[in-house]
Amino acid sequence: MSVLLRNANIGGARDVGLADSNASGYTDILIEAGRIARIAPGLHDGSAETVDLEGRVVIPGLWDNHVHMSQWAFASSTLSLAAASSARQAADMVSRALSAEPAKRGGVDRSDMSSPFVGTAFHDALWPDAPHRTALDEVSGSRAVVLLSNDLHCVWLNSVALEMYGFADHPTGVLREDDAFAVSQRLLAAPDAVLDGWVDSALRSAATRGIVGIVDLEMRWNLDDWMRRRRSGSDSTRIEFGIYAQHLDRAIELGLRTGQQLDELTSVGRLKVVTDGSLGTRTAFCYDEYPGLSGPDSHGLLTLPPHEVMPLIRRAVNAGIEPTVHAIGDHANALVLDAYEQLGIPGRIEHAQLLRESDVARFAQLGIVASVQPEHAMDDRDIADRFWEGRTQRSFMVRSLLDAGVELALGSDAPVAPLDPWVTIAAAVARSRDGRAPWHPEQAISVGDALFASTRTRIGAGEVADLVVLDADPWAASGDDVRRMPVAATILAGRFTHRDV
Repeated sequence: MSVLLRNANIGGARDVGLADSNASGYTDILIEAGRIARIAPGLHDGSAETVDLEGRVVIPGLWDNHVHMSQWAFASSTLSLAAASSARQAADMVSRALSAEPAKRGGVDRSDMSSPFVGTAFHDALWPDAPHRTALDEVSGSRAVVLLSNDLHCVWLNSVALEMYGFADHPTGVLREDDAFAVSQRLLAAPDAVLDGWVDSALRSAATRGIVGIVDLEMRWNLDDWMRRRRSGSDSTRIEFGIYAQHLDRAIELGLRTGQQLDELTSVGRLKVVTDGSLGTRTAFCYDEYPGLSGPDSHGLLTLPPHEVMPLIRRAVNAGIEPTVHAIGDHANALVLDAYEQLGIPGRIEHAQLLRESDVARFAQLGIVASVQPEHAMDDRDIADRFWEGRTQRSFMVRSLLDAGVELALGSDAPVAPLDPWVTIAAAVARSRDGRAPWHPEQAISVGDALFASTRTRIGAGEVADLVVLDADPWAASGDDVRRMPVAATILAGRFTHRDV
């Protein structure tokens, strides 16, 4: 069925190159067969469903370019520890939650003592006390407890859980990097129907915020998951799914290639390679030592050295699978840029949180896309001020990258930050949150720049009809108002996935 959107305001989108330059600010948009057929004032189509937008702003559909979809969906069924300001407080929150735990949460039987109790989103970098297995043992009895850090690079387990996951002799119960990933992936072993229900619900919620597509970088074999979800009717979002190194052989054998469309809404993404840790876990690989740390890991962790990264990327590229590489610390980013330069190929870096000044220009020279998550700067500003002291002018350098001619791709890294593009855009534009003064405001970018880095289509004849209708003008909004941007409708390939008009 055709849809005719009357009185759409596309002036702002036109001014930043997201709409045809010859289209007027207030116009009609005719959608046929999932694409924009015509844009002009006074259009008429008697067979089309007509929706009067009454001057509402229309922009292209929004993408989140970095999501861990299963973990984001799973987090909705867990205890959030984001408010905990100490290990003691976190343990007390677990104690209260265990006492009040409902028999079921999120469709999973939580009264089964063989099922771990799960908490998420703790930030321990600035805690006055260190997390330890004994603090959880005191409040958990015989129940396994697994707590995931906000950055996903650390898990905190009690003794029962340590034995359950094969780490019974671990001295502290705090696992980092690969050991933490192994535990978190086992947690996601919920029944397919349950996990898929969480995912579908989370995607439909994302549509209410203007999301039409995500890049899913879940550390799973994602092909089977998404094909199953499509068969069950999950159709609110475009999905570009990533492939991890442990699944590369399987992907090559199946002939998967980056950009390959498997159905109308599902496509093959990139090879995801993780080379270092995170700031919050103090494992991002840096040239300078972390204050208070000593020994071989005082600079962070290089989880995959260049001599292993390069053949992995080369093999993927030869098979038609493009790379994207996780690098957070300045030394990790420099090594990844070196690898791309030696391989002579363009690619993408995920996060790029701390950079040398000289490496900013290298991004542009080598054709490297910077896939960045601006809300991390808001979450981590105090941690960065402490552990990257004297270097924070080189952290989260979104403006500098843009000015150097680097292509940006904005995302959330959900569940590290919310799967909400307006939270991401507001952080990029305002560099502030919760009434605090802007943090390094010289790295702020414009609303237009942020939207350009969050979209994949334009408003123009022949373009796919992925559109968002807004109840406010983002170009005229404050940072806080952008964060709360009211979304009146989301249109995916010509059909409404969210509608309040």
